[in-house]
Amino acid sequence: MFSDNKKPRPMNEFGGQPNRIEKNTKIKGDITSEADFRIDGKLEGNVKTSGKVVIGKDGYIKGKVECVNADIEGKFNGELMVTDLLALKASAVIEGTVSVSKLAVEPGATFNAACTMGKGASMASSPKMETKSNEPAKAS
Repeated sequence: MFSDNKKPRPMNEFGGQPNRIEKNTKIKGDITSEADFRIDGKLEGNVKTSGKVVIGKDGYIKGKVECVNADIEGKFNGELMVTDLLALKASAVIEGTVSVSKLAVEPGATFNAACTMGKGASMASSPKMETKSNEPAKAS
């Protein structure tokens, strides 16, 4: 019989090993994963993950990013949707639209974005407006 000596899972409970795009690497295309991502190179496209996205100091993303948490030191241009915490370091440069539950910004960060915050900020899960009529309108 096999023993059940498993190593503890990393902080990201979903997808195992984090993915990394190294400096001097350029990628065009869309990425979908359950694991964390660290981008130190350049990505033109979309990223969707149930983990964390980290853009390193030399990293750059142009496109749409959907994730649970994000730490940004580099540059981002596009649509950023973070369901929990977005942390912007002093060297971060953000342009576009941002939807986030919680935001932390270090002094020195450049944040030129239209921002929606709060529990209803996630565009994917925002409730639709409904009008209900329980009784007829009364004219006076």
